[in-house]
Amino acid sequence: MLEEKGKTLTTAQGAPVGDNQNSLSAGDLGPVLIQDVHLLEKLAHFNRERVPERVVHAKGFGAHGYFKVTHDVSMYTKADFLSEVGKETPMFARFSTVAGEAGSSDTLRDPRGFALKFYTDEGNFDMVGNNTPVFFIRDAIKFPDFIHTQKRDPKTHRKNADAVWDFWSLSPESLHQVTVLMSDRGIPATFRNMHGYGSHTYMWTNENNEQFWIKYHFRTNQGIKNLGAELAEKLAGENPDCHGQDLYNAIEAGDFPSWTLSVQVIPFEEGLNYKTNIFDVTRTVSQKDYPLIEVGQMVLNRNPENYFAEVEQATFSPGNFVPGIQASPDKLLQGRLFGYGDAHRHRVGTNSAILPINSPKSGANTYQRDGAMRSDANGGSSVYYEPNSFNGPKEEPAAKQVGHDVTGQIGNYSYDDDFYSQPGDLYRLLPAEEQQNLVDNIIANMSGVTQEAIKICQLEHFYKADPSYGERIAKGLGIDIEKIKD
Repeated sequence: MLEEKGKTLTTAQGAPVGDNQNSLSAGDLGPVLIQDVHLLEKLAHFNRERVPERVVHAKGFGAHGYFKVTHDVSMYTKADFLSEVGKETPMFARFSTVAGEAGSSDTLRDPRGFALKFYTDEGNFDMVGNNTPVFFIRDAIKFPDFIHTQKRDPKTHRKNADAVWDFWSLSPESLHQVTVLMSDRGIPATFRNMHGYGSHTYMWTNENNEQFWIKYHFRTNQGIKNLGAELAEKLAGENPDCHGQDLYNAIEAGDFPSWTLSVQVIPFEEGLNYKTNIFDVTRTVSQKDYPLIEVGQMVLNRNPENYFAEVEQATFSPGNFVPGIQASPDKLLQGRLFGYGDAHRHRVGTNSAILPINSPKSGANTYQRDGAMRSDANGGSSVYYEPNSFNGPKEEPAAKQVGHDVTGQIGNYSYDDDFYSQPGDLYRLLPAEEQQNLVDNIIANMSGVTQEAIKICQLEHFYKADPSYGERIAKGLGIDIEKIKD
């Protein structure tokens, strides 16, 4: 059988390349000539092949799939992709670690990013969450400082346990997330075997402009599985990409992973008067008070064809809403509404939204023009400003957000300081074996802290959450518990 004739190698401008093995040179021994434009093009492009890695969530893997509505929630939201049972919406998911660099291990003790892009008929909706229902901080003003502690020390260029635990010990609101992170769920066995959460509280509005507060829960249908610290460390050396490999292989084999989306629906006024602040992302809202209501199924059934184009260039933002879904007053969420889009403009470019992986399937009509790497028609010769008299795109009043009253004097306000109730409840909820694993993991992690004052400060928080919690860790670290009690 004759082989199909191959395509001719060309430059980026389409000119055929005569020799791709040897540079143009002055004679056998050179030197190489600057007129070898093919060589210059290859080297210049190679220098620019890596966009800046994400400041957080640098290491990740993704897959395509769909979301199918299984239960009617139209009484709570007018979002079109949730409007009727049976409706399917194409989507893309990216799972990641948070603090590690792009070459780090998948098995780090770290939260996992759980970022979803729904290509709806009304534009893209992104849910950018984690595999934990809470977070370390609750105000965006603390985010740069927090992430600095998770990165490398500027002097030693190594991770710094003093910085990590110093920040946590001086930010007691982190205790709930620290307890989750140091528990067995701190290292999922695979991306397929972990839950996903919106973490923040969001708002849904229906056709009657009624408002509801919402918490998103994506529960894995594969079951929860986690890694012990020893196995995680072993895998980090043997196969640091094991989670990405597992996701890819499962989909290639037709074993499509799926998650069930359920929500907690909190009536508007009840949410404002709930016993705890539902906009504090360091806390959960009791499922006894607001049980989970099933919405639909997310299924991942197709691997990317090109990692860079579809995973590395994918951009997600919690500010990508569609009619029927809005933000809440959550202070960390409010900061993320700006921070994510700004990061994409820096990392991928001001026109990242027109890349195929990010472009809405419903199309986009804007008056945004120009900028680096504008790869579409750039609006052509159409009108480029608004308002205009030339039948250009106009706003849709029905898509206006539903407002609610906000009052108060301008100031720097903190949430209340009940840092210990929920972490204590979580500790007591764990079975004895998982309690011991939690204690052992914290002891191992804090052993790298060189300053006893930092250890004591953090131990005070564990002790206040539950005396047994603090005492067991203090004993393991060789610190007199009386110092903690005092």
